[in-house]
Amino acid sequence: MLIGLLTAVAASICYGTGSVLQAVGSRKSARRENAAGRVTQHGGPSLSSTAKAAMTWEFVVGTILDFVGFGLGALAARLLPLFLSQTVISANLVITAVLSIKLLGIRLNRAEQVSIGVVCSALVLLATAAGAEGSGDTPIATHWWLLGISLLLIVGGTVVVRMLGARAAILAGLLSGLGFGALGVGVRVLNGIDPFDPGVLLRDPALYAILVAGIGGMYLHTVALQIGSVNGATAALVVGETVLPGAIGVLWLGDASRPGFAWVAVTGFVCAVAGAVAVAWFGSPEGHGSAPEAVPTAPADEGARTSAGV
Repeated sequence: MLIGLLTAVAASICYGTGSVLQAVGSRKSARRENAAGRVTQHGGPSLSSTAKAAMTWEFVVGTILDFVGFGLGALAARLLPLFLSQTVISANLVITAVLSIKLLGIRLNRAEQVSIGVVCSALVLLATAAGAEGSGDTPIATHWWLLGISLLLIVGGTVVVRMLGARAAILAGLLSGLGFGALGVGVRVLNGIDPFDPGVLLRDPALYAILVAGIGGMYLHTVALQIGSVNGATAALVVGETVLPGAIGVLWLGDASRPGFAWVAVTGFVCAVAGAVAVAWFGSPEGHGSAPEAVPTAPADEGARTSAGV
């Protein structure tokens, strides 16, 4: 349990630091592209803008930290109940908020400070209440369902985000979180890991669900960072990657709390999600006394000349 918790905390630090660095690179690219009028007709970042954001050194370093966090998070998902591992990893919101003060010039208001305190307290409750993780043994049909849902989530989500344009920051963050949640479930049920068998691993649809959900989730998260508040987008991601995987872990994968501590686990889980939602609600740039950082809508004539999608 202790090794799993330390691994999840390390993953959280990597993800939180990576998110802020990615936001710095994304916004540099978004400002340049917007100044040149290269946005979609809905006011969102073009595909080329998102690609250029991924080439900045800040985004590259942030992505490396994400990969390290992914490896650590995958290990934590195998060692802890999903409702605990995903929630601890989601505490990267705290790291993101603190680093945003220094790197993005964001000032946390009182409501955000209280919300972050609620999240931290909830994590303590969850760690206290968590019991043994489930086995993760599921029928292969479940793995196919996970792959299909991951494809629908990422492809359908990308289309919806493209239609909403600059208004889609929170939605893009939520969809990316659901993608990362599907990734966590995939890691738990993946065959061919223990004992290691490359043939079994490559034949498991859960492996490809992990790839689809991970890559798609990263893309949608990048879009969210370009067009909205970094704290708001990250908080929406927290909700997506925590609630559904936690429920799946309890209902289908055998995760459980310590005997007599179920109410503590439920209280901690609800408070963690509520705290994240509160940060999303109070985390707008306007609430910090600064100008909105979202990409402004392009004039009609410029939007008509832009054919690239989000």
